[in-house]
Amino acid sequence: MAGHVQDRWYKTETDDDGNERRIKTDRYGTGLRYRARYIGPDGTEKSKSFPDRKKRLAEQWLNETAADMARGQYTDPRAARITFRQFAEKWVATHTTEVNSREAAERRLRLHAYPYIGTRPLVSFQPGHIRTWLGELEGNVPAASHRRIIFGTVSAAFSAALDDGLISKNPCKARSIQVPKGNPARIAPWTVEQVFAVQAALPEFLRASVDVAGGCGLRQGEVFGLSLDEMDHEGGWLSVNHQLKRIRGKYVFAPPKGGKVRDVPLPPSVGASIRAHSEKHPPVAITLPWRTPDGPTVTRSLIFTGSGSSHVRVSYFNDFMWKPALAAAGIIPEPEEGERYASAPEHGMHALRHFYASVLLDAGENIRALSQYLGHADPGFTLRTYTHLMPSSEGRTRKALEEIFGDRQN
Repeated sequence: MAGHVQDRWYKTETDDDGNERRIKTDRYGTGLRYRARYIGPDGTEKSKSFPDRKKRLAEQWLNETAADMARGQYTDPRAARITFRQFAEKWVATHTTEVNSREAAERRLRLHAYPYIGTRPLVSFQPGHIRTWLGELEGNVPAASHRRIIFGTVSAAFSAALDDGLISKNPCKARSIQVPKGNPARIAPWTVEQVFAVQAALPEFLRASVDVAGGCGLRQGEVFGLSLDEMDHEGGWLSVNHQLKRIRGKYVFAPPKGGKVRDVPLPPSVGASIRAHSEKHPPVAITLPWRTPDGPTVTRSLIFTGSGSSHVRVSYFNDFMWKPALAAAGIIPEPEEGERYASAPEHGMHALRHFYASVLLDAGENIRALSQYLGHADPGFTLRTYTHLMPSSEGRTRKALEEIFGDRQN
């Protein structure tokens, strides 16, 4: 590290004879006298000022800064003025290209982090501050799984500050920090009778959507974004190339979740259901922005549409079509007069994906193939989610060994 201590009360001048002499500057006697200057890792000059008679302290600070840089423990002095909120607001605006993910992260920070730790300077954080914040969070956010997501967002912001050289370590990664543990309930897939009961209670023009979701494992946005060009009836495949997505109250076409474009086996019966539906309700060309509300427009011939030859409005579908169908099938209770249907997140249209997974696992399909069909980024996630639905090997084990050892009893 190239650095030096500047004396701002004196300067050196050369006379006509070439002799150098020190003379007082206009700053003499006022302000901090010494300024320790050096070039930081980012190539820009950094400095810190010290009072009169503290030159040795300035030199010591330069030496300590050089040692921190050599050990990889250097932090930018400007971090002392940057609060967590100031940094996180800039970070969250650029940390992902997915608009919905970015807005969700911003909301978590705004509601659950900024009110407690937002005004604290980045460099001042200790693990104790995070433990205190987590205690506050536990009192305000009952669900451990939700707290875990919030904690992960805050930790990611600190990791970005670490990468930028603003802090020397992430306080969320300290050994004394107990990361909130999610306790997801085991998925209980619907029975065949429940699937068909819900389907029968839906409006006729959307009943085939249950066949697509339950027979091909598509997400809700992928079902209602399904277009004519994604169908390969002859080959027996369904391509998932895009989805219908809502961003800031506006609908767009976007890539599938995680960008996982994929091909899914199309059962003949599901294909026949889609054909019958399309004969009765011909696909409609819908034009929407691509990816973001201000993106370029694209046109898709959607197989499932709502009223007025428009795309399905998912929020309306969920509240006024799906939940009444759930109640009619006896999955959720009917609301009291004048009341709304109760929240039932485990019985959203996503339940049909769980049904699809349970059927495939029961039939002996392997986890890697199921993960690909579902569009999961990691087969490990599929395994963790559905491992309790996999057929038990106990019966096969007993049968195989009985064939070997059972003969001795005869």
